[in-house]
Amino acid sequence: MRIWHHLAATIAAGALCFGLTNCRKPVSAAPVQKTEPVALAIPAQGKYTGAYIDFGDTEDDVTLEGIEDFEAMVGKHQAIIASSSYWGEQSFPSKNLGLIWRHGSLPLVFWSPWDKPYLQKRGPDRFSLTEIIKGTWDSYIDRWADGARAFGKPMIVSFANEMNGNWFPWSGVYYGGKTKVEGHPNESEGPETFKAAYRHVVDRVRARGAHNIQWMFHTNNYSDPLEVWNFPAAYYPGSDYVDWLGMSIYGEQEGQGDWSPIEPLITWPYQQMEAIDPEKPIMVAEWGVGEFPDRGNKASFIRDGFQLLRTRYPRIKAAVYWHERWQNDDNTYSNLRVNSSVESLQAYREGASNPGWLDRPIWQSRPQSR
Repeated sequence: MRIWHHLAATIAAGALCFGLTNCRKPVSAAPVQKTEPVALAIPAQGKYTGAYIDFGDTEDDVTLEGIEDFEAMVGKHQAIIASSSYWGEQSFPSKNLGLIWRHGSLPLVFWSPWDKPYLQKRGPDRFSLTEIIKGTWDSYIDRWADGARAFGKPMIVSFANEMNGNWFPWSGVYYGGKTKVEGHPNESEGPETFKAAYRHVVDRVRARGAHNIQWMFHTNNYSDPLEVWNFPAAYYPGSDYVDWLGMSIYGEQEGQGDWSPIEPLITWPYQQMEAIDPEKPIMVAEWGVGEFPDRGNKASFIRDGFQLLRTRYPRIKAAVYWHERWQNDDNTYSNLRVNSSVESLQAYREGASNPGWLDRPIWQSRPQSR
């Protein structure tokens, strides 16, 4: 999900093929045919590749044409397709998920308790964590869970992502931040409120029988503010509530911060995630960088990203690129699209072409429901 901040980089330091001739459309995967419930398998070899593909302002305008055009451009089918489901829409995205599933990809849904007009860096709205905990939105949660159960196919849900930042209304900074919980000197109110809301949502969804969901605990790579109380570990709701650990890893987005190569944006955050849970697989649920030739080399960032994520971090089992372009308040543009330049697109195509990046989900029998 796009964010307007430069902390990680500071700490660390039109869809055209642009004339490329080898831009043939890949063959779409056949729909998965299973006679028993299935779940996504964690690959023993290789890692899943995926993308969010500029699906509009609410990140849910999913089209088959958009997916196929992206895959033709990069030369690879996507094992994972990401999109959003904002609480302000008050609906379950059954059409989007069905389209992604029939295409032969796994749906990743960012389920965000966010109300219109979806502005960043403002306080809690009507979907506040405290209202969720009180049960105010239980009927919506139940309807959404019923939609997920009716969909029935495997899906990953990232609920209230990047809570360790300060840009979304579910951020811990808006719920007491580092203020200590009375009688619990090692617990801070911000993270504890988030954990209670996360558990409440997951418990209700499971109670409705939507056991086809794998849940992701999804943080930003660097916390903002960068304080111990706000580190990802403080927000972890527990292994019983999490199937995947997720991270967002962005380089420069607006051309105003300090350019950083990708390696320092991954390594320390990866070590934090490893320490949170010794067994859960890790997904880079969002990664990307803008095109600013006077500040840094986007093609190198992308090339290094594919190489490092594939070879250096064994717990990382999937990476989802954020392919989007948007206009900023100062009328400049942030262009994270892979085809923002000939060189960037070529780097993406070369990186994704490695067979170690898996282009299809691997399925297994669904584990017994908790």
